[in-house]
Amino acid sequence: MFSHSSQLLKRAAEYLYVLRAERPGLVKDRRLEEITAEIESRGTYEQTPEELSEAGRLAWRNSIRCIGRKYWASLQVRDCRGLDSADEVFAALCEHLALATNGGRIVSMMTVFAAAPPGGRGIRIWNDQLLRYAGYPQANGSVVGDPGQVEITRVIRALGWRGGPRTPFDLLPLVIEMPGKAPRLFEIPRSLVLEVEIAHPDYPWFAKLGLRWHALPALSNMTFEAGGLRYTAAPFNGWYMLTEIATRNLADEKRYNMLPVIARRLGLKTDNNRTLWRDRALVELNVAVLHSFEKAGVKMVDHHTASKHFLEFEAYEARQGRPTYAEWSWIVPPLSSSTTPVYHRPYESRELRPNFFPQNPAWRDMYSQAEAVEGSRCPVHGL
Repeated sequence: MFSHSSQLLKRAAEYLYVLRAERPGLVKDRRLEEITAEIESRGTYEQTPEELSEAGRLAWRNSIRCIGRKYWASLQVRDCRGLDSADEVFAALCEHLALATNGGRIVSMMTVFAAAPPGGRGIRIWNDQLLRYAGYPQANGSVVGDPGQVEITRVIRALGWRGGPRTPFDLLPLVIEMPGKAPRLFEIPRSLVLEVEIAHPDYPWFAKLGLRWHALPALSNMTFEAGGLRYTAAPFNGWYMLTEIATRNLADEKRYNMLPVIARRLGLKTDNNRTLWRDRALVELNVAVLHSFEKAGVKMVDHHTASKHFLEFEAYEARQGRPTYAEWSWIVPPLSSSTTPVYHRPYESRELRPNFFPQNPAWRDMYSQAEAVEGSRCPVHGL
């Protein structure tokens, strides 16, 4: 069985091999020897800024759940590994929001903070995305806001947040945890958050539903693994595909569940599946979201165009001698699936490195660690 150092060196060597093959001028002749000496000296090593940037772009290219990989080479990687306080991390996240949102002309961006120590806990951003709306459970079992964010909302309130005005779209504060320190709350300045109010080009009543969504999808709870190093805080974003907002966030029964409301406003009978009321309401919701983002000047791609772009990505990869791996259930859009070309193509689901990997919610990890110490209490669950 490999020791940690041996495994780390193996991963580092594998990454350098890929890098030499694709960017031969980027890797110094004795780079592996330098990394070996650094690992032997302190149990880990530090990637050069160029190695880090290329790893970020390759991680996007290797992401088997992403349909938007055609633009992987355009990813801007911000090196923030030298920041060592929660205040500095928050300031960098605010800068990320401003730069990536870019007034609606979304820029693909990644901000990388320090790697986790060998076998240790690294920097964590507790939110699954930098921008999320709170979910407030009600006594009757309903939820005001996003039902998908009920747990993190409860956790954040346990940390001291009083909650917003209890609208369906209250922006959650960020929770930043530095190694060995208690998590801290940070309110995101509203000036950094671009939101789009949802209206329909043909139905004036649609705007009165009060729907909206933020312009930037920035994932913040995944581990970015590159060359054996684990960057546990490395938020990244592309731009929204239409169906992410309309078909999932706003339409899913376990999210905002807007289809029954829209169907009734359309005059459809919702007591009989044969009226196809869900399908008809879902199409109009997608029309409204796409129309609204276009009118607001916010970059968004529809699912048909995204599918076409994915096939172009696949063709480019084939010309480079690389197979395209994908998780079919994530690549195929959740609306009009069989009308998109990716629906009819089989894919092998195989994860390459560098890549992004899920990690447990930070508060659950903290809870487990606290339970392991007799008499200790998790700052969230042990109130």
